[in-house]
Amino acid sequence: MNWLVLLTLAVIIAAVAAITGIKAKGTRPVAHTSMMGMARFFLVVLALILAYFAFRARTR
Repeated sequence: MNWLVLLTLAVIIAAVAAITGIKAKGTRPVAHTSMMGMARFFLVVLALILAYFAFRARTR
């Protein structure tokens, strides 16, 4: 495995944790706050931008 595969795996795990609201024991709840809503919105926008760039790179 090279560093890019490991980085991709870490990003996927972090995204799943952010979307599902998984949290560590003893931390403050963030799942139903506006901050989590904005984080999810930003994650979707970022995924759309990256998908657009991937599509553009593939069609050239």
